[in-house]
Amino acid sequence: MMLYSLAKGIMTLVLKVKGCKITGLENFPAEGPVIIACNHISLWDPIIVGCSMPRQVYFMAKEELFSIPLLGQILHGLGTFPVKRGKGDIGAFRKSVRLLKEGKVLGIFPEGTRSKTGNIQEAMAGIVLIVNKSHAPILPVKVYGARGLLTQKRGKIGIIIGKPFYADNLEIPEKTENSREWLANKIMDVVNEM
Repeated sequence: MMLYSLAKGIMTLVLKVKGCKITGLENFPAEGPVIIACNHISLWDPIIVGCSMPRQVYFMAKEELFSIPLLGQILHGLGTFPVKRGKGDIGAFRKSVRLLKEGKVLGIFPEGTRSKTGNIQEAMAGIVLIVNKSHAPILPVKVYGARGLLTQKRGKIGIIIGKPFYADNLEIPEKTENSREWLANKIMDVVNEM
């Protein structure tokens, strides 16, 4: 927790200097479990999201990052945990649900990888499994201007926080072949439309 507070303090200062704009902070739940579903355009996205939220955000990150000396220890210290991409990672799933059952904030990039174009990509259905098991509200978040954060002009970086919603309130069209895929992509549609 001490590392998280220190890192957040330093990076929040960097974001202030860069003129990072935060819109919709009033939509962030003050307590209880919440799943942040965010677009993914840059390596800076988790930092921007984490620094913009008043509560600690626990992110999933690809397991390969944890094998990099020092970086893996830092990620663990920040509350980040590994996920095996492209596979059904039961350990990451259980950790996600446990964090939400404890009333914490889980950060997920449903696209699974950064978008090279900046456009929203197909979402992975894993988020729906977590949503269905935890029954936590989804908080749509959109990051913009994060590419080249340190060289980006002041005031071009920001985050939009939408209103939380429950997946149960989304009506799946009849004859939908894969309801999980449809729901995952619908979540990202909400992010994209902000």
